[in-house]
Amino acid sequence: MRITLLAVGKIKEKYLADAVAEYSKRLGRYAKLSIVEADDEKTPENASPKEEEAIKAREGARLLAKIPADAYVIALAIEGKQPDSVELSEHIRQLALSGRSHLAFLIGGSLGLSREVLERADEKLSFSRLTFPHQLMRVILLEQIYRSFRIARNEPYHK
Repeated sequence: MRITLLAVGKIKEKYLADAVAEYSKRLGRYAKLSIVEADDEKTPENASPKEEEAIKAREGARLLAKIPADAYVIALAIEGKQPDSVELSEHIRQLALSGRSHLAFLIGGSLGLSREVLERADEKLSFSRLTFPHQLMRVILLEQIYRSFRIARNEPYHK
């Protein structure tokens, strides 16, 4: 299976970069992982809702341009489905069994994903109704994908 993680912005903190590297290495046993970054936009301090939408649209256009043509697209969005880890594992397994051998997970910038990106997605996934920093979300997502493969292979993992 191939996994592409498309994210707006770069990882700035070393501890997050280290965690992404660790889970990327662990995932290498189970899937071919690619991490693709799209440039983020600077958001003015007192941006209006219209300015924020324009920023999301520009970031979204960059993300859309980088989505692999053969990928099944899963956008991380607060309004998405909220499976538990076992359900996510089974869902990924079912996607693979149905011929979806390339999954692309999309993480937006600090303002989230544009309407166009959400409309392009084949589905939306949420880890919580809470808001997480988009850089930290990469670590959380990679850990859950890794956990999904461990669960699917009946390998030990922390519950």
